[in-house]
Amino acid sequence: MATVTVIFNEKKVTKSGEVPIWLRIIKDRKPKYIALGIKIHSKYWDSKKNKVRKSHQNSKYLNNFIAQKVAEAEAVSLELEAASKYTTPIEIKSAVMGTSLASYYKFAQASIDKNLRMGKIKMSNNEKYALKKLKNFVPENDLLFFDITYQFLKKYEESLKKIKNKTNTIFSDLKIIRKHFNEAEKEGLIPRVKNPFLTFRIKTASIEKSYLTEAEIKTLADKKLDPTKRIYHSRNLYIFACYTGGIRFSDLIKLKWSNYDGEHLTLITGKTTKKLIIKVPNKAIDILNLYKTSDSNPTDYIFPLLKNDVDYSDPEVLFKAIQINNAIVNDNLKTLAVSCKFKKHIHFHTSRHTFATVALKKGMRLEYVSKLMTHSTIKTTEIYAKIVNEELDKAMDIFND
Repeated sequence: MATVTVIFNEKKVTKSGEVPIWLRIIKDRKPKYIALGIKIHSKYWDSKKNKVRKSHQNSKYLNNFIAQKVAEAEAVSLELEAASKYTTPIEIKSAVMGTSLASYYKFAQASIDKNLRMGKIKMSNNEKYALKKLKNFVPENDLLFFDITYQFLKKYEESLKKIKNKTNTIFSDLKIIRKHFNEAEKEGLIPRVKNPFLTFRIKTASIEKSYLTEAEIKTLADKKLDPTKRIYHSRNLYIFACYTGGIRFSDLIKLKWSNYDGEHLTLITGKTTKKLIIKVPNKAIDILNLYKTSDSNPTDYIFPLLKNDVDYSDPEVLFKAIQINNAIVNDNLKTLAVSCKFKKHIHFHTSRHTFATVALKKGMRLEYVSKLMTHSTIKTTEIYAKIVNEELDKAMDIFND
């Protein structure tokens, strides 16, 4: 059971000589403090009786207020402990103060706003859509972290399936909730024992990674296209990414001539914020030369998708421009795949898969591929090594004929 004690915290004496009065809640030897908003001079505090001396003009009112708060804390403690043996001082403090310290909805919204301020528009939007779905499931004004239990997550997962969300879409939504729980735990808002993701496992479905072979890259590169059309630039961007580490579209579209020194590309990747230096191979240099002119300025974009005369300093404006261009490029790549008679689904992200598989087949070390692709762990890169090994296994089947 939790114990509630009145604390005259003389270590926190103010410049005017007043001392704050707190409540201390101890549960499982873990203390939590509540500031009652009362400050008095030490001469008015009776340390033996642990109350305000009668010599203080408001002693009766203050002592009644303190006693009321102690009673509230003890009552809340008993009520919460009756509901769950895992009650924590944080929950008791939250209930006594009448605040939403453990409000999931408010925490999630704060995270959305924070990412927006930091220019992480995609993450902010993903969190916003995930929160909207959760609010459709629980439309009440608030939802506490402590309401989100293992059983709650099971029911929510089932509800998402019923509205035809695919496995990996559900994974993305639940991963955001898990991220918030982990952050709230680090901030001390919830105890580890209350994190349902310690036992709840988020399911994913494996997706076949499409990629082009070297022969297909050549077919695409040799395709005759009108240089005045967007489809021409879409093809060039894709081929360029296939040769330069599978640079993500959002990074590639922002490249300026100042990022290229004639031999290397230097950039800070948007997703990982890692500095990346890539030696540009000859076939990629040939593509750069298609765009380099005597009028090119260091501040000009290399590829003509973003406009040099538009201010993209607002992260939301830039994000929207990248999204629009990405959609156009992906539509063009679908058209090119059909015209090249590729029997596979191609979109811009498959340029990363193409680079990885081709690089590994040519003998590039796994850790080098991982570094160029800015993978957080080499386990992600190992997926491509598995693909290459499976192809080698199939190649060896010729001896069975």
